[in-house]
Amino acid sequence: MAKVITMGEIMLRLSTPNNEKFIQADEFDVNYGGGEANVAVSLANYGHDAEFVTAVPDNEIGECAVAALRKYNVSTKHIARCGERLGIYYLESGSSMRPSKVVYDRAHSSISTATEADFNFDEIFEGADWFHFTGITPAVSDAAAELTEKALIAAKKHGVKVSVDLNFRKKLWSSEKAQKVMTNLMKYVDVCIGNEEDAELVLGFKPGDTDVTSGELELAGYKSIFEQMVDKFNFEYCVSSLRVSHSASDNGWSACIYSRDTKEFYHSKEYSIHPIVDRVGGGDSFAGGVICGMLDGKNFKDALEYGVAASALKHTIPGDFNLVSRKEVETLAGGDASGRVQR
Repeated sequence: MAKVITMGEIMLRLSTPNNEKFIQADEFDVNYGGGEANVAVSLANYGHDAEFVTAVPDNEIGECAVAALRKYNVSTKHIARCGERLGIYYLESGSSMRPSKVVYDRAHSSISTATEADFNFDEIFEGADWFHFTGITPAVSDAAAELTEKALIAAKKHGVKVSVDLNFRKKLWSSEKAQKVMTNLMKYVDVCIGNEEDAELVLGFKPGDTDVTSGELELAGYKSIFEQMVDKFNFEYCVSSLRVSHSASDNGWSACIYSRDTKEFYHSKEYSIHPIVDRVGGGDSFAGGVICGMLDGKNFKDALEYGVAASALKHTIPGDFNLVSRKEVETLAGGDASGRVQR
């Protein structure tokens, strides 16, 4: 099994129970999660040696976040204890035509003020096979963006393959700043993952006439922007999830991938996910599945199918983390979507 490093922010998640609106809620369900942490949990569940690197405050809440990762066999030995606080996000879970809503309370979180001095990147990347980061961490603060680049430099120094999930968050930064910061980081990336919004707002590539709201997916547009992205950044693979949002409870889910070396474009099978239990972390579970498939030595088409199946299953699980096993993913990817009771 491979050694995989992910780095980012883990947050306390407070979500309304039973699809309540914020104004109705008298209590919140407590979970922990975050883009890169979610990927680490997925990979640990599949048996890989996954480690999450972050900074948390030196207090009980910080330790709760660390314990949430340890529970799922994610290595936490290089998590720094520093800074003022753990970031929080509040989730109002939508249903049917009412969308979910997220409110962030993460200013001055520990990772946003951490510096290279808080980590020994040479030690962290020693013997590592893969490093994964997202566009969320550089968006948190200028210091976090600088820290991300320092980690990327160290990863490439140690010959580590790098993936990114572009993950644009409009509540954290503007498209203009995202393009400035993230374009600079793309020179370290081997596998670029995102969706149609990320490609446009983070890197400036728009996939034709795709309209995810109406369900109109112009796949030729994706192939075109993938070719342009590979030409500009020399990515080994470009990957995009394809979510058709019929409602908050009913999504179509598939993905596509483009190979630099073979110049092949491939669109996966599509899953109809209804009803959705929790879509938060769906993209992270997709990234984790694709990375797992590639680390396992699958061809890029099978790796994509593994990622799509894994993320389809994540939509059935409450919380940020995808807690499915290899066997469950392989069963769905193999065509069994019956959901029959296993006795």
